Amino acid sequence: MTTPSSGTGFAPDPTIDLQGSPNLIGPELPIPHLGIKPEAKRPVWFIAGLVLAQFGIFVALLGPATVSIQMKAQSLTTDPAEQVAMTAMVIAPGALAAVIFNAVGGRISDRTTSGLGRRRPWIVLGIIGLTLSLLLIALATGPLMMAIGWFLAQACANLGFAAFLASVADQLPSEQYGKTSGLIGIAQNSAIMVATWLSAAFSTNMLLLFMVPAVLGLILVVAYALMLPEPVLKENRYPFNLRELVTTFWTNPVTYPDFGLAWWGRFLIILASYLFITFRLFYMTNHLGLAAGAAAAAVAVGVTIYTVASMVAGLLAGWISDKLGRRKVMVAVSILVFAIGTYGLLHADTVTGFYVCEAIMGIAYGMYLAVDLALVFEVLPDREKTGKDLGVFNMANALPQSLAPGVGGFLLAKLGGGTDFTALLVAAAISAVAGAILTMFIRGVK
Repeated sequence: MTTPSSGTGFAPDPTIDLQGSPNLIGPELPIPHLGIKPEAKRPVWFIAGLVLAQFGIFVALLGPATVSIQMKAQSLTTDPAEQVAMTAMVIAPGALAAVIFNAVGGRISDRTTSGLGRRRPWIVLGIIGLTLSLLLIALATGPLMMAIGWFLAQACANLGFAAFLASVADQLPSEQYGKTSGLIGIAQNSAIMVATWLSAAFSTNMLLLFMVPAVLGLILVVAYALMLPEPVLKENRYPFNLRELVTTFWTNPVTYPDFGLAWWGRFLIILASYLFITFRLFYMTNHLGLAAGAAAAAVAVGVTIYTVASMVAGLLAGWISDKLGRRKVMVAVSILVFAIGTYGLLHADTVTGFYVCEAIMGIAYGMYLAVDLALVFEVLPDREKTGKDLGVFNMANALPQSLAPGVGGFLLAKLGGGTDFTALLVAAAISAVAGAILTMFIRGVK
């Protein structure tokens, strides 16, 4: 486990009101990146709240990212090549917004002196902005309005998610990292499953397709924000100037090599995942030859299989990693298994074969999410800047999502004619394997 940067230590920060402040909402809690390391385990009700909040964010955001935007494109044009191009056009700029606002959101929430706390205002504003942005997409009459809506949706969602994830690091002691990471991973995959079923249920009604998951997410995230027992930052010791803005997007991988390797490992596995996820519905229609309605239903079943497998694997992996204190090997093995499942999609010529591959990838991704977040918490460079560093790390989630539509669209449309997924899936498998190799070079975590 890496130690805090020189000069940070774990002495209390006098700019944090921890004792008796009328602005302090909830019990006085120590927070790691402001100098006080949490020792007491968080109660079940708090863990349940943050897991449901994670579910809420992702059910609202990942439904459009995985299925709904593709369905919206299909409602606007019947040409397969145009559908692929439109999907890529809409998703790519949104993922760029995710890169920018995740990093900025973490840095801003580190320094917010609101009486409501540092994280809470941005969590609430983010989920409200996401809801309104999804409404814009639902009402869009063309790809430009869709692209604007998705850019705003990603900007708001990542602004809020950066603050949310920093609040998780604030509140948890290290011995709860693994199990809680496993539950968060389950929440994320469950959100994808529920969002996919909602997409299948509302496939003919664009307003309900986008707004039902959005409202569900709004309720769950606001509930978490209200229950968050967060200290208040009385004074911002670090003015937000141009230099600080630039460094918001950078954590030196030479100074902190473990953090850099973890970053690239996450980047490559997310790229592998989204090369397929972005075009999953087209895989069902163009590779397996299903009609649009049958394809949506089959995707929903496949995602359900994926989710159940990931839930079981995630719980076991999180528990085992906490018991053994080993993260790195489990992360690398899970990525390799994911690569096998991804490559298997190339040889699946039936819906049943697709389901088998989804199960393999679900097991692998459940293990990965359960352990990787715990690994990341252990290699954070600076405990006084958790939000900022997690924002930088989450760029490894967002950047590949911005690249996947363009790279995948080129591989699929130009090399595969819109129907041959060979180049796309081989590239995804190679990306996953490279991520596993890099993870094994992390030295500060077993």
